[in-house]
Order: sequence, then C-alpha cells, then structure tokens
Amino acid sequence: MVRKIFLSLFFLSLISFAQNKDGCYNCHKDVVGDKPTALYSEDVHFKLGISCADCHGGDRTSDDMDVAMSKERGFIGVPKGDKIIDVCLRCHSNEETMKKFNSKVDVSQFKLFKASVHGKSEIATCVTCHGIHEIKRASDPRSPVYPTREIRLCSKCHSDANYMKRFNPGLPTDQFEKYKTSVHGQRILRGDIKVATCSDCHSAHDIFPANDPRSTVFASNLPTTCARCHSDASYMRGYKIPTDQYEKYVKSVHGRALLEKGDLSAPACNDCHGNHGAIPPGVKSISHVCGTCHALNAEMFSRSPHAPVFEAKKIPQCEVCHGYHLIEKPTDEMLGTNTKATCIKCHKEGDKGFEVARQMREMIDTLVVKINKAKEILYEAETKGMDVSDARYQMNDVPQILIKARTVIHTANLDEFKETINPGYEIISEVTRAGLEAIDEYYFRRWGLGASTLIITILVIALYLKIKQIERRK
Repeated sequence: MVRKIFLSLFFLSLISFAQNKDGCYNCHKDVVGDKPTALYSEDVHFKLGISCADCHGGDRTSDDMDVAMSKERGFIGVPKGDKIIDVCLRCHSNEETMKKFNSKVDVSQFKLFKASVHGKSEIATCVTCHGIHEIKRASDPRSPVYPTREIRLCSKCHSDANYMKRFNPGLPTDQFEKYKTSVHGQRILRGDIKVATCSDCHSAHDIFPANDPRSTVFASNLPTTCARCHSDASYMRGYKIPTDQYEKYVKSVHGRALLEKGDLSAPACNDCHGNHGAIPPGVKSISHVCGTCHALNAEMFSRSPHAPVFEAKKIPQCEVCHGYHLIEKPTDEMLGTNTKATCIKCHKEGDKGFEVARQMREMIDTLVVKINKAKEILYEAETKGMDVSDARYQMNDVPQILIKARTVIHTANLDEFKETINPGYEIISEVTRAGLEAIDEYYFRRWGLGASTLIITILVIALYLKIKQIERRK
C-alpha cells in the first residue's frame, strides 16, 4: 500500500515537473485570447504531463520561439487529416507508452477505427469525437463521448441532411429525434447514463453499416447486442423488467429462424420494438407490429368477433394466444377444447366460441386423417404398379387448403372456415376414390389374368388330348 502511494506521488511529481518545463504552454497561457491553451489546462493529456510539443512537434524545453517551433526540432504545426490520427497513434497504439501513464485504454482502437465506416479522414478523425484541446476521459461528464453528451455528438453529423448526402444520401437523418421518443432517450435526457446510447448499440470505434455482417446491429448480431444489457439481471435491477427475453427469444420460432437457419428476414428485437425509437409495443399496437409481417392473419382477426372484445377490455391481441418473446410454432393443439388448447382460456363449455373451436378442430383433424389415409391408398396403388399420377397431382392442392383453413381460424367465423376447408374434403374424396378404383382394377386385372390363364391352359390340354386321340385312330 505504501509502495503504491509512493509511486503515485512520484508519478504526480514527474507530471508537475513536466508541466513546469513546458515552454510552449508557459508562453501561450499568457497570450490574451488564446482559447486552445486555456482549454488545454483542463485536458486529460495536460494533467498527465503531455506537452503541446508531443502533438505539434518542436522543442518544449526552449524559451526561444524560433527554436521551439523549428522544423529541425520536429515542429509540424497543426496536423490535418490522417496526420491527426498519426499523432494520436504515437501513444494510443503503443502498449508500453500507455502503461507508463497507467492507462487501461485499448491500444487496438485505431485498427478497429480504420476498418470502420468512419475510418476515412474526410469523414472523421479522433478529434471529431473526442475534441482537440479539451479532451476528457470518457467517464468525465464534460467529455463529448460521455453518455448524456454522446447522443448530441453523433447527431451533429447524423442529423445534418446536407452533410450526410456527401457520404450516404439514403441514411435517415431523424435518428436523434426518434431516439428522444424512445425509452432509452427519455431516460438519458433525465440523466440516466445506464441506458443505451449510440455507441452501446453501434459500438465506438468499429462501427459498420447495418447490412455488414461485422456490424453489432446486423440482423443476426442484434439480439446479442441488446442482450448485453437486457440479459444482465444485476445491471437491469431497478428497471422492473424481465431479463429472460433473449433466453426465450433464441428458443422461439423467430429466434431459430434467424440464429439457427440464418433467415435474415426473421424478426429480431428491433423489428418489434423499433430501432432508434425503441419502445415496448402498447396493447393496441401489438397487433399492428405483428401485422407488419403477418398481414393476412391481422386482417382476418380485425374482422373477427374477438377484435372488438379485446379492444374494449384492452387485451393485447396476438400476444394472448401466441405469447411474445417465446413464440413457438403454431400447432393444431392450440385450437379446440382439449386441455392444451388456447381457446379454453376464455371459452367454457356451452358458449358459442367453445362450440366453434370444437368444430374447427374436429374438421381439421378429420381432414388430416383423410389426407393420411389417401396417401396410404395411393402408395398401395403405386406399389401394385398402377398409375395414379393424376390423383397425386390433384392432391397437391390439399395442403394449401389446409394452410388457408388454419389461417381463417383467426376470423372465428365457422361458416367462412367451412367454405375454406370443404374443397379439401372434396378433393380428398376424389383422390381416395381414384386410388381405390386403381387398386380394384389391379385385382380385376389379376383375377382376369388368372381366369384367362386357366382357360388357355384348359384349351391347351384339350387340344393336346384331341391330338393324341387323332394319332391313336391312325
């Protein structure tokens, strides 16, 4: 402990000595109106004993201006473009140098930045975000990259339509306005620095376009990005929201499609909650959010008898039956009046909804049984060598009818449901009849062949006997 205190005091004395020997600063600080020097006195680098000459070059120990600002002594003046980055890199890419200042700042920032979308000198350099002479630690509330100030820093460029046209005309410039409407934005504007800011989602130095697989907001990476905060129970303590969303999502039909099958059209967090204007869907908006993809289901539900009841009682629509983060693939088990059915959550035996659900499930189950039976019949006919290709082709329409019938369930209209599913019954009946006729024909041919073979055999024997009889007479 004593050793640490001694080293700290020694380090501070070296900084103080370095600051006192800084001829550049000592001269410029007395110049009236020299704003950069006035700002630099509060800069994190100045407090560490880093001289003006460490960035601008020259001889900090000389009181002679011509010597101090001599090119022979390395004076470069005001660095511009990539030269700015080169100056910063002298220290910030050198691990040994950074250790001397007891810094834990990652020295790989430049490599990350250079590969990023911002890594071009005409777009941004280190000073664009961190400042020039007034650089503060990221944890300092005065720093431009401090959470409450970072959002305004990014919006200086990203909210300027004319500026953004130079680089990406298609990129929206209303992100900051949307962000202010989000839960994150509303909280950070009240001073809550734990909520997500631009860099929390897009990262800091290694920012890539959203359609780049390396981006933290690329479709398949986004759930993990959101989960960094929303799955951390200790971090989220105090917000009174669950932290198992990601755990449920990865098991859902949406999560499996996106993360396991690589289907980038499958919804991630932002598809339901929004991007910059992220906010939990309200009771009324849930159906509209789901309806963005499931448009037909949403339209059918909107004209069902459920819709006005749900709205009057302020019940979320799709969520009641399908859930939200743990949305599983719908099955026929959800329909009907059995113990696993969703319908019995609200409907009891004796009411109309209960009976409608029972009949719908019964008709679907019956059609499924008939489909399987028809397949068995056609398979039997084919194994017997009969041509049932026309029946096979005719049967192709039945699965589509069954899918449509399962969708029409959302109307809760039994007549419309029957009108949709009945053509399936008719087709299956015709297919089954064709298959049975093919099997009957097979047996008819078989018996016919047997009978004709027997007759021919008898005739051959009779002919043989007749020939023998004639031979004996001769």
